[in-house]
Amino acid sequence: MVKPIGKIQIGKNGVSDNFIGTLKTYFKKKGVVKVSILKSAGGTGKEGKEKVREYSEEILKKLGKNYTSRIVGFTIALKKWRKARR
Repeated sequence: MVKPIGKIQIGKNGVSDNFIGTLKTYFKKKGVVKVSILKSAGGTGKEGKEKVREYSEEILKKLGKNYTSRIVGFTIALKKWRKARR
């Protein structure tokens, strides 16, 4: 059985401890969580794409090695694995 996908947004507060706590709660029930970056959090164009990459790295650093990410546009798809990756 495939676990459902959760959705969450990053706003002007960025990646806070509260945001990470919410993500961990989502992963208790969801297999994949999609994180949308709002315009207020990152900007647009090339600088916005760089900001999305920075958010992805920061989230993975705070979550640990059991998580991977994929960036598509202004959305980060996070997946939790049973064993550590990398």
